[in-house]
Amino acid sequence: MREADITVADMGEFGLIAAIAALAPPGPAQVVGIGDDAAVLRAPDGRVVATMDMLVQDRHFRLDWSSAFDIGCKAAAQNLADIAAMGASPVALLVGFAAPGDLAASWAQELARGLVAECSRCGAQLAGGDVSSAEKITLAITALGDLAGRAPVTRAGARPGDQVAVAGQLGYSAAGFALLSAGLTEPSALVERHRRPRPPYQAGPEAAGLGATAMIDVSDGLLADLGHVAGSSGVRIEVESGPLADARLRAAAAALGGADWRRWALTGGEDHALAATFPPGIALPGHWTVIGAVARGEGVRVDGTEYAGPSGWNHFPEQG
Repeated sequence: MREADITVADMGEFGLIAAIAALAPPGPAQVVGIGDDAAVLRAPDGRVVATMDMLVQDRHFRLDWSSAFDIGCKAAAQNLADIAAMGASPVALLVGFAAPGDLAASWAQELARGLVAECSRCGAQLAGGDVSSAEKITLAITALGDLAGRAPVTRAGARPGDQVAVAGQLGYSAAGFALLSAGLTEPSALVERHRRPRPPYQAGPEAAGLGATAMIDVSDGLLADLGHVAGSSGVRIEVESGPLADARLRAAAAALGGADWRRWALTGGEDHALAATFPPGIALPGHWTVIGAVARGEGVRVDGTEYAGPSGWNHFPEQG
């Protein structure tokens, strides 16, 4: 049988896990890596930050738009970004992978390469997981992180007078999705960010060190996610759209006949930028952009008014 014809069913669970293990040798945080009943990780802080997310074929990714490597990068990124949003450094990923038995084994191995590549961006390791069968490709990812002695930065600490800032790009994934939906591939930077988000992992622990009072990963849309911060903190957040202007977003909007680039920046999800609140007067590094302030009240407003329309991604839209 040619290598290209080997499926995940041909390799079996243990053969596939062994192949993936060869791509992800144990790192410095691991005492025991992939291949045993469980991984063993060092936890020098005494606390472990943990998060979990899922991706389902045709719901969160499309095989005709993204390669297996792209999907692996994206799956890792959206979980590792949640660790950074707590002010922690990502340490390890555990991956649940289910797929049809006739899926090419090479596709699964390329997925694993994407997972490992994205982990390498932030010093994390692929530490283990499980394999099963399913009608569609499904990924369940657990990410673990280390606070290194810092207090976690939650959604609940924003205070009136704080400044609101963002690290990373906003609207790129939504713009890339719109371009791909229209059969376009330019601006290519936006299409690539839809396929492979680039979270600013180092900005999470950095924000904690700078005294961030609240922080969140922008996964469902800036306004939706800042709404979580506002609700948890019992405050109102005032956002200014001016600092969100971006030449690439404007170019994509023009390519699509005048689409609303502000909507992408304000409500587009899957960029995995970090949004945080900081005490007034703190000078922030240049890769943080101040986009507003915290006030008394509730909810999120844009340029002084309520935003018309959905604030972000809805995982369970109303059925018509």
